[in-house]
Amino acid sequence: MNVKKFTGASSRDALRKVREALGPDAVILSNRQADGVVEILALANDDAASLASPPAASEMAQPRPQLQTQFATPQRPAVPAQRPAAPRPAAPRQAAGEPVDMARMQQMMASALAHVKENAAAEMSGMMNEIRAMRGMMETQLAEISWGSTQQREPQKAVVLREMLAAGFSASLARYLIDKLPAGLDGAQSMRWIKTVLSRNLNTVANEDAMLEQGGVFALVGPTGVGKTTSTAKLAARCVMRHGPEKLALITTDAYRIGAHEQLRIYGKILGVMVHSVKDEADLRIALKELKNKHTVLIDTVGVSQRDQMVTEQVAMLSGAGADVKRLLCLNSTATQETLNEVVRAYQGSGLAGCIMTKLDEAASIGNVLDVVIRQKLNLFYVSNGQRVPEDLYLADRGYLIDRAFKLKRDAAATQFSDAELPLLMAQAAARNNEARGVRLG
Repeated sequence: MNVKKFTGASSRDALRKVREALGPDAVILSNRQADGVVEILALANDDAASLASPPAASEMAQPRPQLQTQFATPQRPAVPAQRPAAPRPAAPRQAAGEPVDMARMQQMMASALAHVKENAAAEMSGMMNEIRAMRGMMETQLAEISWGSTQQREPQKAVVLREMLAAGFSASLARYLIDKLPAGLDGAQSMRWIKTVLSRNLNTVANEDAMLEQGGVFALVGPTGVGKTTSTAKLAARCVMRHGPEKLALITTDAYRIGAHEQLRIYGKILGVMVHSVKDEADLRIALKELKNKHTVLIDTVGVSQRDQMVTEQVAMLSGAGADVKRLLCLNSTATQETLNEVVRAYQGSGLAGCIMTKLDEAASIGNVLDVVIRQKLNLFYVSNGQRVPEDLYLADRGYLIDRAFKLKRDAAATQFSDAELPLLMAQAAARNNEARGVRLG
């Protein structure tokens, strides 16, 4: 038996050496990694066959020794004379021993095959990851080259891109719209087309009668400090002016923040509306059951970070309150686009009835929040523009908001991109271009 050892940088290299030296029918005995290389012990097919069928003259072909159960007489030690007949039982004994050897060989071959499959799977996985990385690099470079040539052929697109980025819109939305921009438009016409498409995709409530006249249970949700309590008081004032205080009820679940309940109670006292405080889902069920005759019920919820597990508990509490609770998400206009995306994903739950833009008076640009509302397809109900109750709450006007977004564009030099940086920015946005696929162009 001639067992040979082969080494290679990978299983593929080592197996190639085995195939070249011993042929395609070689038997793999072991496969392991040692000192950063793959080591394979292999045996030629002829040697493996010789293991299964040993020669008749070898010791393995001789009969197995057996114990004698009777004592022999001195006159019968003629064992040498009977030795020529000994090979006859060797055939059945060899046949009986053959399955044992073959079983060992099959076990070794199965083990070696399993090792080869594991190494091949790991190697294939690594190869696929490398292919995906190379594909991503090629797509980025091709997109960068493509935008560089587009920037030279159609400079008005670069102007539109800078305007959208300065207004706070995302690079992915800007790239999608610029790719769909009709040909033959100058800079001013291109901006008008962009504003028209953005306005068409900004879902707003044309008439607040859908909310005030229909009534129902509304819960204002969102992270801490986005203006939920103030917005609740503003909505309560509108409902009182429309239907009177006896048709409205206020509920607060904010038992954590010091003075939160008192703040809403003061607003309720001014409006002549009773404020109810609840702690859990059971209290909320009882309160809503007692207030089922009210035309409108407004719930001021406790502020919870979008990364807190309590967000899921709050959504579950409002969903299981035994009534159709419509959740209105308060979006802080001063927050970054990444933060707003996290907030929407965390509070989405089974679906949001709409949203309210808050702190519009504090925002340096509002393109970030409009971008999130457009891509997440949220219904924008109101815009809050200050602390005064109820004056600083306005029905959302899509045309006004889009125009204001471009008028409030950031003029700081740190937020401006040079011509050399735009191709790289567009190349990175190409990977996230699927986020804007739902934007309607016409």
